Amino acid sequence: MILGLSTATFTLVHVILSLLGIASGFVVVFGLLTARRLPVWTAIFFATTASASLTGFLFPFHGMTLSIEMGIPTLAVLGLAAIDRYTGIFTGMWRHTYVVSVMIALYFSVFILVAQIFAKFLAPNARTPWEYGRLFNLAELAVFAAFAVATYFALKRFHSRPGHKL
Repeated sequence: MILGLSTATFTLVHVILSLLGIASGFVVVFGLLTARRLPVWTAIFFATTASASLTGFLFPFHGMTLSIEMGIPTLAVLGLAAIDRYTGIFTGMWRHTYVVSVMIALYFSVFILVAQIFAKFLAPNARTPWEYGRLFNLAELAVFAAFAVATYFALKRFHSRPGHKL
């Protein structure tokens, strides 16, 4: 039992929060790429991604896990993005900090998703550990490259208007 829920139910809640965070994060990235302010989607992204990270800490594992390794920096960059977003300081460096923080938080969530897909579905069927490792590394490199390119374009396209709060 975790927070009064069976482990299976708690895991389902965690997965749903994670997937909602990723989906809403992609909507937020679309907003960054098109210079649109999407306050509702941004709030959903922040809330679900933070909740998914926090619930990841509650699983009954001992020692360092991927949830902990990625959850801590995810919460840190989400906090920074939320401060940037809700204080309204969107000029110069702060606009860039917001964009990069959002992109990093979403990247961490997608990184964990890819790792979980590989661990649950591909690793048991891999003929050799080398085969699994190579495919995993290629997949994560592709995800990283896609996020690097998206971050570059988001930084170029996301602007704030003078006197306009996001």
